[in-house]
Amino acid sequence: MGGRITAADKQLQPDPRFGDLVLSRFINCVMQDGKKATAQRVVYDAFEVIEEKLQKETAPDKPANALEIFQKAIDNVKPFVEVRSKRIGGANYQVPMQVNKTRQISLAFRWILEAVRGERGRPMFSRLADELYSAAKGEGKAMQTREQTHRMAEANRAFAHYAN
Repeated sequence: MGGRITAADKQLQPDPRFGDLVLSRFINCVMQDGKKATAQRVVYDAFEVIEEKLQKETAPDKPANALEIFQKAIDNVKPFVEVRSKRIGGANYQVPMQVNKTRQISLAFRWILEAVRGERGRPMFSRLADELYSAAKGEGKAMQTREQTHRMAEANRAFAHYAN
């Protein structure tokens, strides 16, 4: 049921270490079974791994810290268009539609966590650090999902006039 009003955005507290609301929301998405402390530990450990990678990097235009990498990764993964199924005259069409800001962030979180959870064998914080780092560079599974979504929207551009 889309468009329902919740108090989630008003109640959201900034995360304790960086004071960032988007990061706090991401930690809530990482959280499973209500274990917020575990989710925070996973995210902050991933940030420490990213910081270590940044120390080794020598590029002059490298981001200053892990929070910038996180923000750049989210910005890179956010989709601008997606296809939605719409029934018109007995036929279903995949209609490309613009994505609003909150859904863009939600999809970016979902795709990053899907990519991280789909991989096995290493600790969660290590996989998360790698995915965020590669997404900030414009690579990785989450970026592939975004590109695929954009390709689908481009392929179905002929049905764009059905969008309301």
